[in-house]
Amino acid sequence: MKKMIEVLWPSFLIAGLAEIVFFTVVNPQELYFFGEPVRVSDLATYSIGFFGFWLVCAASSLTTVFFQRGADEINHPERYRDS
Repeated sequence: MKKMIEVLWPSFLIAGLAEIVFFTVVNPQELYFFGEPVRVSDLATYSIGFFGFWLVCAASSLTTVFFQRGADEINHPERYRDS
């Protein structure tokens, strides 16, 4: 559970910042998806964008946590299950 918090909380914060920066520059009414204009409300566009940014940031943080494992943790995972 601690590892999930270590991944999700920072990615949540960075996704919020990415959302602010992105939608400061881009108007949600001018977005196109596969060549078609996005026909949802601004609030829905902001929400989908936030969850998209959060997913990308969480994947990045999860990759970092994955590669921080030591050789002993990889070879003997039963020792490290509860940490």
